[in-house]
Amino acid sequence: MPRKPTIALVAGEASGDQLGAALIGELRKHHPAAVFVGIGGQRMGSAGMDNWWDSEELAVFGLFEVLAHFPRLYKIRRELRQRLLALKPDVFIGIDAPDFNLGLETVLRRKGIRTVHYVSPTVWAWREKRVRKIARAADLVLCLFPFEPVFYQGHGVSAAYVGHPMADQISVDDDPTTARQRLGLSTQGIHIALLPGSRAGEVSKLAGPMIEAARILAQQTPGIHFSAAMANSRVRTQFETTMERLAMQNIQLVDEDPRGVIAAADVVMVASGTATLETMLINRPMVVSYRLAPSTYQLAKALKLVRTKFISLPNILAGEALVPELLQDDASGPRMAEEVLTWLEDANRRQALQIRFSQLHEQLRCNASARAAEAVAKLVQ
Repeated sequence: MPRKPTIALVAGEASGDQLGAALIGELRKHHPAAVFVGIGGQRMGSAGMDNWWDSEELAVFGLFEVLAHFPRLYKIRRELRQRLLALKPDVFIGIDAPDFNLGLETVLRRKGIRTVHYVSPTVWAWREKRVRKIARAADLVLCLFPFEPVFYQGHGVSAAYVGHPMADQISVDDDPTTARQRLGLSTQGIHIALLPGSRAGEVSKLAGPMIEAARILAQQTPGIHFSAAMANSRVRTQFETTMERLAMQNIQLVDEDPRGVIAAADVVMVASGTATLETMLINRPMVVSYRLAPSTYQLAKALKLVRTKFISLPNILAGEALVPELLQDDASGPRMAEEVLTWLEDANRRQALQIRFSQLHEQLRCNASARAAEAVAKLVQ
């Protein structure tokens, strides 16, 4: 009779839900009878996990934004900790969400439960002292990017590079026509994609500037088309409200298909985060934007918490400014429109970017979910 291990997972948002679902699928190859429990989204639920809470509950970002939600998050973590200590799973896997997961992992590890942190926090870029907390929290860190294990080795933390699952899943799409037809978009003219993010906080800060940029571009470029990726119903409501306020209606909204929207585009305006990696893997030029609450941003600058010169994954991976990054006040409608036009007007720059993006894609393609599952299976055994 096959062993029936219990594996607990916590994923903090949509990208973690994708990683968790793929990992569960691969873990079933090692342990077909395994039981999966914890916090996840729709994908992890469909993969067979018993979701005690939905991952949307944890989707909060920014120092002061987290503080506002702290009582609710604390209550969830306290109840989750009690359930896990009573259950004593064979392994606990915290998927991203370090501010929520690392403290939980530390408690579980002290009680003899093996812990894995899947997706290295950006300690090499932001709040480096967290590596000490990670050392206490995780028996193993699974890294998505090749430069990360070297960093951890220097701090005595066990870490393994598994590659990025998206690099395995996503193929370069050289012809946007198919995506446009599938989404019901015009196959003619220039198409610009808007990806304002998946969390309410970031959408509230970036939807307005992106829509303003679209209005500027529409005035300057006849026949241009716009589509926007809506991560969920809350984001759609926010975005529609902002469109109405700015009197800009000619943007087609596409629900829960960001990769299709990216593939249909000539240039992508995108919030910094996982979507920049998706855009790189699909191989489209992009303009990256990022805004924090002013108080959070000023505190981060004052404390010198940011230790990297880039914020977007393509630039970090390349070690150079392949794509423009617009931060805080620079993340404005006019600046976004200006950078989009620069991409549209420079074919040589677009071609050079395609070559670099292809090289980075190959570096990340490692059958990541299978490699991650092998590492976890060894801990379970």
